[in-house]
Amino acid sequence: MNILILCTGNSCRSQMAEGFLASFDPAMQVFSAGTAPAVAVHPLAIKVMAEKGIDLSSHQPEHVDRYLDKPFDYVITVCGGAKESCPVFTGDVKHRLHIGFEDPAEATGTEEKVLAIFRTIRDEIERDFGAFYREQVKPKL
Repeated sequence: MNILILCTGNSCRSQMAEGFLASFDPAMQVFSAGTAPAVAVHPLAIKVMAEKGIDLSSHQPEHVDRYLDKPFDYVITVCGGAKESCPVFTGDVKHRLHIGFEDPAEATGTEEKVLAIFRTIRDEIERDFGAFYREQVKPKL
């Protein structure tokens, strides 16, 4: 099963979703990409995922163009804010889904407050991608 998770910057939400899906079933091929990739994965995304035992420290944001010639069982967009438009994937896709989340990288305030927002979004991603895996992926494997 090949799954691509799309966002704009590929630095937070899509990276966390990729990490969770890969942890649910290491046999799946899970990738993430963005239409305007950031320079690096957000350090707080790496930190909050490490709290769940998932290491994103070696991940790098990638451009969606890298995957246009690869077929996918699922392409899932994760952008959720009204300020951001979700990318469109034009490659070979069996199923397109949107599972949206607010962008924790836009959080402001104290370090403690921003970290709490990253944890909240991480937990929402774990919950929603866990449900996606159990309800749509696992029965097909």
